[in-house]
Amino acid sequence: MSVQIWSIIGLVLIFLIATLRSVNMGAVAFLGTFLVGTFLVHDSADDLFAGFPGDLFAVLVGVTLLFAIAKSNGTVDWLIHAGVRAVRGRIALVPWVMFLVTSLLTMVGAVVPGAVAITAPIGLSFAARYRINPMLMGLLIINGATAGGFSPISIFGSITNGVVERSGLPGNPLLLWGSQFAFNLALSVVVFFLFGGRELLRRKVETESEPTARIEEEPTGGAGTTTVTSTGTATLSEVTSLNSQRALTLTGLIVLAIGALALEFDVGLLSLSIATVLCVIFPRTTTACVGQVAWPTVLLICGVVTYVSMMERVGTIEFLGDGVAGIGVPLLAAFVICLIGAAVSAFASTTGILGALIPLAVPFLLTGQVGTMGMIIALTVASSVVDSSPFSTSGALVVASSPPELRDGVFRKLMIWGMSMIAVGPVVACALFVLPGWL
Repeated sequence: MSVQIWSIIGLVLIFLIATLRSVNMGAVAFLGTFLVGTFLVHDSADDLFAGFPGDLFAVLVGVTLLFAIAKSNGTVDWLIHAGVRAVRGRIALVPWVMFLVTSLLTMVGAVVPGAVAITAPIGLSFAARYRINPMLMGLLIINGATAGGFSPISIFGSITNGVVERSGLPGNPLLLWGSQFAFNLALSVVVFFLFGGRELLRRKVETESEPTARIEEEPTGGAGTTTVTSTGTATLSEVTSLNSQRALTLTGLIVLAIGALALEFDVGLLSLSIATVLCVIFPRTTTACVGQVAWPTVLLICGVVTYVSMMERVGTIEFLGDGVAGIGVPLLAAFVICLIGAAVSAFASTTGILGALIPLAVPFLLTGQVGTMGMIIALTVASSVVDSSPFSTSGALVVASSPPELRDGVFRKLMIWGMSMIAVGPVVACALFVLPGWL
């Protein structure tokens, strides 16, 4: 068998061993990288470590450390209370606010993981405080990032439209963006009702205290108390004030947003730098925060991505693409191309997949057997809808931003959701955009 086949078998074994033996999948993936890479591919250690996602490592560590500090000193609680007041206590609106904010960030040019890195910790903290399903909050944030991520001035949109133009194919940037936004908005409606949105419509948080039948919780980081009235309505009896430490932390978060979105600094390095400055200024209150970094998640994500990078390097993706070229049925070929995009993007960079698969599809598209824009939209939908996978940067950030006691559950549910999107995404995308032949 070829090394490409062996690498695919190795990926399947990694999932089986980690699932059946309850071992960290990242550790098993590093084992697979060593065995396959050393004894079958004959790579050197430098070659194997070349696939280690240093940028993703910095993002996960930096963002989770910064928000661990923000949660510890009460800054996150202050932001949560401000959010409650902004939506006048209507809990059901909060996930949609996060959807819109994240989509606006990516719409104007923010990279999708950068926007998710900024909004996910705040959104997941809010979800934990007010008993919103973290899957609901996390998926709406990711969907919002993707919805805006294909605008003509965004990263995904610029890459896709640029590849289409260079390939000599007819393109329509506004149609691409509108289709992506509509698809992710519709998907978010499904997510909302699937993960507890109906119950949220009946709940409201009062912004002023009520003395009746209240049950007080311990304040977190000086955040005051949350009460529950006899009618089931939550009440905020005290709002966190901005002391010097919280004000400086909030300033750091603003610097992170401006630096990542406007100045295009690396999210990981910038968040690590801001967190380190806070640790230097407030060493007594930040010492324990380093231990709150989601280290098991970091190991898991980095291990799997390193293995998939080795698969890309040995030509497994190209091997799969060449196989598609021999398919004689146009709709089946279109589906297989979308399926490859979804399967690989769930474990690797969506940006890289968009740049690689569209050129692979050019000979097929030039035959005129399927609509060009319909196929391009279907491919981008299939490749981006799996960003909710915990092995993708956005999904990993949602897992890392979840409360520690819920993190394993969120990881499992996101893995189930993300893996199901590998199959569902291409089917729905082809049914909507390729099969009708109207694009």
